[in-house]
Amino acid sequence: MQGAIVIEGHVQGLSNCRSLGELGIPIYVVDVVHCLAQHSKYCKKHFICPAFNSPEFITFLIDLAKHEQLQGWFLIGSNDHIVENLSLHRAELEPYYTMIVPTEDNLYKIINKQHLLEVASVCGTRIPATCYIGTLEQTKRMRFPLLIKGNLGLSFYKATHQKAIQVNNEQELAATIHQLERVVDDVMIQELIPFDKKNRVVSFTCFAERGEIRTYWMGQKLREHPIKYGTATMAQSVLLPEVLEEARPLVKALNYTGICEIEFMRDPRDGHYYLIEINPRTWLWVGLAKACGVDYAKIMYQYAMGIEQTYPTNYQVGKKWRNAITDLVFGMQAIIASQISIREYIASLSGSISHAIWDWKDILPGIVFPFMMIHIARTRR
Repeated sequence: MQGAIVIEGHVQGLSNCRSLGELGIPIYVVDVVHCLAQHSKYCKKHFICPAFNSPEFITFLIDLAKHEQLQGWFLIGSNDHIVENLSLHRAELEPYYTMIVPTEDNLYKIINKQHLLEVASVCGTRIPATCYIGTLEQTKRMRFPLLIKGNLGLSFYKATHQKAIQVNNEQELAATIHQLERVVDDVMIQELIPFDKKNRVVSFTCFAERGEIRTYWMGQKLREHPIKYGTATMAQSVLLPEVLEEARPLVKALNYTGICEIEFMRDPRDGHYYLIEINPRTWLWVGLAKACGVDYAKIMYQYAMGIEQTYPTNYQVGKKWRNAITDLVFGMQAIIASQISIREYIASLSGSISHAIWDWKDILPGIVFPFMMIHIARTRR
């Protein structure tokens, strides 16, 4: 059986490692640092690599394939820089590895938000009112507050340490744009969809083949860090047919093959769901999809290896996912900020919950994680 290389071994990497390892597939983990997945019992070997977006990373993968005799092994990555680098160097890597990544042309229609919104506008998927640095005069026709984001989300986050920045008036907008011009030059401005405590971000996820959706799953964030525009600490599986109808033409227009996560949010002013972004890879809480019956790591591996499979046609709704330590910390912050009540927080802990890290069949990552959190906090400080 051909093995798999899990690139980046954080929470989603750990989930992918477990999914494939449970099938008896040999797993190697590659990351720029020591990570959770390297402590999984399913990880046979762990390697420290160069930066994911560097040319040296491609050289590293080729040398690894030669040295470890990994001909035909499957590559599965977990952030945009990995996907972009694999896509750009597909021709160099394909003699050694198997992978499912977008073509270069399609990649920039996905990870560049401006290009993505142009595709969405043509195919009929709803998008928030949007303008760019060169068309700032359009903000006069937009409703504050506004949200400033990077056209390339990961680069914006690395430059600002924020996924998005909210501005409440023209003065704040001008001052923020002036500050951002020093560190990042490719941003977009969108109307902020108002939050009514019910319209949470919904992730529509699917595995598609040439634009045809083979299977899908949906979830929504219940809590996140930071409290706004953040990463999920607790989430729940949902089924919203109207979201499927927004996503289907976009997947078709992109002629997409592989796994993707498409984020939507409902605008309480008109009840419609609007596109936020698309991630052409697995996401932090991909383990919840597996717990509900849609194991994306397994689906990708079997498709890449040409193994015949039956795609799931339904999944469990109402199941929750929780990253216990981060959810406790940022849940308390949400309570202090009056985002939720103590009663609401306690009530959210009821029902069937899938744990992000702890697994009785694979306990070492759960033991190591608190110490890794302390080390990360000290390093950042």
